[in-house]
Amino acid sequence: MNPADASATTVPLHTERLDLLPIGPEHAEELAAALADPALHAFTGGEPATADALRARYARLAAGSPDPAAAWGNWALRLRADGRLTGYVQATVGAGAAEIAWVLGTPWQGRGLAGEAARALVAHLRASGVTEVFAHIHPDHHASAAVARAADLAPTGEQQDGEVRWSSGPAERG
Repeated sequence: MNPADASATTVPLHTERLDLLPIGPEHAEELAAALADPALHAFTGGEPATADALRARYARLAAGSPDPAAAWGNWALRLRADGRLTGYVQATVGAGAAEIAWVLGTPWQGRGLAGEAARALVAHLRASGVTEVFAHIHPDHHASAAVARAADLAPTGEQQDGEVRWSSGPAERG
């Protein structure tokens, strides 16, 4: 994927149970409610964002990266069974590599939804020309490790800011 071509990071994606929608300010209120559990911040710090804070953040994200060498992709996860937003996935793409992350609201955890969304995101990035996909995960965050495994990422042994780098890049999976 050419980071200058952000169009690949703004298309809707679909899985068996989810619609991944390019995130925008219109998703802020529903996602603020879906992500309101303070436990979601146990490994990352901070606290749940308000709808107003998310609205401003999502407007910035939807506008795209100010860095021409990077593209941002951010998708709200809509569960088709009930039409509710459940969380999000994101990717920062540059120079053939993409760092991904995911957050799923507490009520929807344990159903494989985050893994399903992460697999769809990785497949989309690969189809767009990305050769390495990676994530940084706290070593005690077993649920995120399971999501990474579901997306075919593996721990590399490298650490950054106390988090383990997980990668699907062939050089690091060797």
